[in-house]
Amino acid sequence: MSVIYPRMAVIGCGLIGSSVIRAAREAGVVGVVAVADASEAHRQRIVELGYADEVTADIAEAVKDADLVVLAVPVLAMGEAAKAAAAALKPGATVTDVGSVKGSVADALAAALPDSVFIIPGHPIAGTEHSGPDAGLAELFQNRWVILTPQARTDEPYVEAVGRLSEFWRALGANVDQMDDRHHDLVLAVTSHLPHLIAYNIVGTAADMEEVTQAEVMKYSAGGFRDFTRIAASDPTMWRDVFVANKDAVLEILGRFTEDLQALSRAIRWGEADKLHELFTRTREIRRGIIAAGQESAEPNFGRDRGKH
Repeated sequence: MSVIYPRMAVIGCGLIGSSVIRAAREAGVVGVVAVADASEAHRQRIVELGYADEVTADIAEAVKDADLVVLAVPVLAMGEAAKAAAAALKPGATVTDVGSVKGSVADALAAALPDSVFIIPGHPIAGTEHSGPDAGLAELFQNRWVILTPQARTDEPYVEAVGRLSEFWRALGANVDQMDDRHHDLVLAVTSHLPHLIAYNIVGTAADMEEVTQAEVMKYSAGGFRDFTRIAASDPTMWRDVFVANKDAVLEILGRFTEDLQALSRAIRWGEADKLHELFTRTREIRRGIIAAGQESAEPNFGRDRGKH
């Protein structure tokens, strides 16, 4: 495949940032790759792994002359990263991000960046519980969705920039959709943010129970609890930022979830077996629909032994 962006700068080289680099390199859609990362240990490891042509702690240095800038830092750090890059960006560059929250990030990017660049917020719905440069997977975005939340611009250069970024993500194996940023945040509150909040809470509850020792929790973990611990092992800084940045949507969905949980509690208390069976049957179909859509595997291990390279 031909090069889409002759020079790409990635700011932050954790799981998603390093996966973007590996996938783009493998697809042949980028030329020179520059990385900026605040962690000296990360920078050293990036050099050892050979991910990038240039590695620096200076964001402005990394983005100079870049055609595509990918901000892959925690959500609450997006604004500062954009400010650090602003003066060094060349006119016509595309600036995107990979954050799980779009409304506040879109506002932060618009406030920090010059009008001469194309701001196209984005979110690849892909990941694992691992973090850091070593966690990157070239295949991470295969058949996963990337949601772009473009600005309300209809001028031809901007529309072309959105098309070019969409082409880039498709070259990495992703499916691309567009959405309003606030609607994105509500959808992700349901499909990602609340499940993570529940996982963190239930694992924390198990750890705090005096009647159950930590050794017993580990020894007798059933499949459901093990899946919760996998989710709860995700990067704490990233998820702290997600809940702070998307608090309105999360609280709205959490309120609905609490109401439904109370109804379920009543059904259990009063032995309403039919009501429980109806709910469990309906939710089972959701799982089957996700598998049918190719967004998960029917394998007993949930397909998590996919090859890594």
